[in-house]
Amino acid sequence: MKVSNRRIIAGLIDHTLLRPDATYTDIKRLCEEALQFGFYSVCINPCFIKMAKELLKDKNIKVTTVIGFPLGMTLTEVKVYEAMNASLLGADELDIVVNIGALKSDDWDTVRKDLSDVIMATKGIIHKTIIETCYLDDNEKKKAVEIALDAGSEFIKTSTGFGTQGAKMSDIRLIKGIVRDAAGIKAAGGIRTLKHVIDMLKAGATRIGTSAGVKIMREFKEK
Repeated sequence: MKVSNRRIIAGLIDHTLLRPDATYTDIKRLCEEALQFGFYSVCINPCFIKMAKELLKDKNIKVTTVIGFPLGMTLTEVKVYEAMNASLLGADELDIVVNIGALKSDDWDTVRKDLSDVIMATKGIIHKTIIETCYLDDNEKKKAVEIALDAGSEFIKTSTGFGTQGAKMSDIRLIKGIVRDAAGIKAAGGIRTLKHVIDMLKAGATRIGTSAGVKIMREFKEK
């Protein structure tokens, strides 16, 4: 991958707006920016899916939404319902927060069922499991990745952006060592500069989640 190619990098970015105070005007601007810069998708809360799909109708921009966000501690049945409705509304990709409490408790069966039930209920779209690396030690990270792969997740995502820390290169390398080519890796959380993006891609990330996509692309143009 030529990480110096502006179009390639833009095409790997999930242009993200998950703030609790996001307005309809903000979502409209987000979609306009995604079209202007050629981002891969917009990543938004579920209540905005219908609006984003209409704004991006017949355009080559995907709509990503989040499930069980940002804590991952909702009931599995609630996650399934949320995911199915997101799918029906037209979401192309689902970023699912793992049940962090169950994972930290070594309750692997609950973690696996939580993910697999959502994934099985929404076949045909892309699923990214958010393992929220800032709360896990390396052994827990490895187990989380293995469970996500076993459940059928097509991507592993590092962070929600609402935790104590976002994406780290060491975590990308650790995840890459486990998934190899079996799944993509989405680096997210605190990625705000072009250098940070390039570092993540070189470490093994295949998608970037950031709310600073416009700033990063303008930085690229200046360089």
